[in-house]
Amino acid sequence: MNTRMIRIAGLLSAAAVVVAVSGCVVTPPSVRPVYAAPVAPPPGVVYVEPAYASPGVGYAWAYHPHYGWGWHHPQYGWHRGWR
Repeated sequence: MNTRMIRIAGLLSAAAVVVAVSGCVVTPPSVRPVYAAPVAPPPGVVYVEPAYASPGVGYAWAYHPHYGWGWHHPQYGWHRGWR
């Protein structure tokens, strides 16, 4: 009877290890580089430093001919609704 309990305990502990180790492997999200061509402002335009942090991943500080400097995302466009 004693060896039977040891065998059951061994099987249960092996099953617990398998359950604990098996699972989904989660990798951290990858950061994709921004492929945006740098926009050079026309002559006479002064560079203005950003007043606040980037609103998200993928935004680049760029020059807009009508609105001036702002955050631009290649997929979402200008931050704060610039068109």
